[in-house]
Amino acid sequence: MNDGSVPSRADCAAGDASLERQTGKEELEGMGERRRVMVTGVGTMSPLGLTLEETWQALLAGESGIDTIKQFDASDLPSQIAGELKGFDPTDYIEYKEARRMARCSQVALATAQEALRDAGLTVPLERGERVGTLIGSGVGGYERAIEGVDTFRERGLRRVNPFLPISMLINMPSHHVSNWSGAKGPISTVVAACATGTQAIGEGAEHIRRGDADVMVCGGVDAMVHFTLLVGFCAMRALSTRNDEPERASRPFDADRDGFVLSEGAGVFVLEALDHARARGASIRGEIAGYASSSDAFHVAQPDPEGRGASRAMAWALEDAGIKPTDVDYINAHGSSTPISDPIETVAIKRVFGDYAYGVPISSTKSMVGHAMGGAGAIEAAVCVRTLEDSLIHPTANLETPDPECDLDYVPDGPRQADVQFVLSNSFGLGGQNACLVLGRYRE
Repeated sequence: MNDGSVPSRADCAAGDASLERQTGKEELEGMGERRRVMVTGVGTMSPLGLTLEETWQALLAGESGIDTIKQFDASDLPSQIAGELKGFDPTDYIEYKEARRMARCSQVALATAQEALRDAGLTVPLERGERVGTLIGSGVGGYERAIEGVDTFRERGLRRVNPFLPISMLINMPSHHVSNWSGAKGPISTVVAACATGTQAIGEGAEHIRRGDADVMVCGGVDAMVHFTLLVGFCAMRALSTRNDEPERASRPFDADRDGFVLSEGAGVFVLEALDHARARGASIRGEIAGYASSSDAFHVAQPDPEGRGASRAMAWALEDAGIKPTDVDYINAHGSSTPISDPIETVAIKRVFGDYAYGVPISSTKSMVGHAMGGAGAIEAAVCVRTLEDSLIHPTANLETPDPECDLDYVPDGPRQADVQFVLSNSFGLGGQNACLVLGRYRE
């Protein structure tokens, strides 16, 4: 499945034949054909729009969702820009009393899940809810509620502190609220994997269906922490772009003049279904989760492995899981965060897996226009991959103006590109050496 420099899972099993996958999409020997997992609904909220279609059309047009921060005064900080949701009012989706008990991440996740379930043609409360699971990941959850509670206590006393504070800040609350609203009573979980969260949540959701725990999974990722404390922390790390005078040009993945990532917020939520279940109810199938894998760098708390070995393992294993070769991939949606360190390392990792074909596969970064939504990033990018498969269009990497000699692949810098896209690889590589990759494909009988 690769150029020989990345060990397969079978290689890593040190000759244990019981762990070796057959060719094609079959489970372990003797287990028969595994369940195929379809995408039947997608919802997205991003700095470019409050629906997937708004986000997709803006990406094709090369528009940026990055601007000066409006939610608070950031004028004393080195970085004063972010990708904020524009026009989001939680009461458009959630009853006021309930909305005020939720952290912003839960509000955004629930609103996005509503779009995904509508898109899938499912009504709530869900029928046979015991066979529907929920898995919404978040990198940081609602910890802004904890900060607000402490500030309220110091300024106004204990009686003024919201009693829902301890609950609303928990990272599993987006999953809870989506499950509670929809009537999904099957398996429920939460992925917390930094920048790889959304991708890993979708992959793990697919695994629930593959092993028969559920017929339908509502899964994805969210973060809504364009907040003073998080911005302060990343400024202290010197991880953020300080291109405050031209926010729309600040996120510059693979460009020689990149100076850091741009914090943003948003969510992507998928409705995944077993193929037989989707067919039985006549669902419209938008794509297939063909492969998934995760890996650890086991290298450093913040810096990725400089040889890209952890990232390359996740990519190679995801292709192996999908039963395809690197040359079957028609497009890579890169992690492409716009940091000086990570973009060249992702380039190295792609070359490690794809060999000479790395120079022939189109690659682009959604973050160039929406910024980095942390736990929501991978899910938003996977949603964009679904639209890429449907329209046979690859959105560009914005702001790629000065080529970096260390980033010498085809990053689609000049407008959208028409292409026959059958399989896409979506990469997410996060703090703590967390790597997760998805292979999405067009639906085939």
